[in-house]
Amino acid sequence: MFKQYRPPSASVLPPAVKNLLIINGLFFLATYVLKDRNVVDLTKTFGLFFPLSQNFKPFQLLTYMFMHADFFHIFFNMLSLYMFGTSIENFWGWKRFSVFYLVTALGGAVVYLLVKYIEISQLKSQIPLDVYNMVVNDGTEMIKNGYNYTNTQAADLNLLINIPVIGASGAVYGVLLAFGMMFPNTEIMMLMFPVPIKAKYLVFIMGGMELLLGVNNAAGDNVAHFAHLGGMLFGFILVKYWNKTNRNTFY
Repeated sequence: MFKQYRPPSASVLPPAVKNLLIINGLFFLATYVLKDRNVVDLTKTFGLFFPLSQNFKPFQLLTYMFMHADFFHIFFNMLSLYMFGTSIENFWGWKRFSVFYLVTALGGAVVYLLVKYIEISQLKSQIPLDVYNMVVNDGTEMIKNGYNYTNTQAADLNLLINIPVIGASGAVYGVLLAFGMMFPNTEIMMLMFPVPIKAKYLVFIMGGMELLLGVNNAAGDNVAHFAHLGGMLFGFILVKYWNKTNRNTFY
């Protein structure tokens, strides 16, 4: 919740945020209904795979942001989108906000794939070429059937290539960054911070935590920390770029 600032009620949600909430909800519902009925696994269709994976499709650079792993994943992302995105869209208008949301989501995907490329390149240099080619050619099918390689490095490589990233977190972190730049002194009370904290400090704390967890690989947490950082980075660049043309509007 906000102190000194309160976003509009849900009945007056701006159009872009409202539509994003609806679209994400529909994708989440469809994912579980269709998978439960053994029709199709939408995560494998719309989640973002590394380009070496046989499951990779270019459109996944956009669709991954509408997919979520579970209820808590989508709940916290959509709650953050509502809390921070409503204010920003009311300030910018739906067109500029939509562009910003799209750019930060793409930025999260780009940075995520870049980090994956570095990790995969490091593993490639540590294993025989025939093992690397085996993983690239056969790894997708193994993951599909619920198996993986007994060789630790081959197994890690297969996971890097054939496990998709999903979620709106890259765009949401970009929205949080924009809120911190536009309303830096607004005090916010978050579940993880039981005391009021100014938005500008919250952005630094969240960004620092993501960087620390990403660099240390946050063993076993299955969170794409660099996708979050990518959203913040591209959001920062875009706000600064827009600020060059309108210094009376942006911070």
